[in-house]
Amino acid sequence: GSKLTVGRFRLDIRKKLLPVRVMRHWHRLHTEAVDAPSLEVFKARLDWALSNL
Repeated sequence: GSKLTVGRFRLDIRKKLLPVRVMRHWHRLHTEAVDAPSLEVFKARLDWALSNL
């Protein structure tokens, strides 16, 4: 799977930026969704994963 990393930062304002907030959820996704071969397949797998929460 594709793992994203968060850099260290001093200011709390960076914690509220979209990439930082998204990474926490990205790592919880199934590998099948993350490794989708196309955007359409990713969207379908993401919809499936979100419907099973």
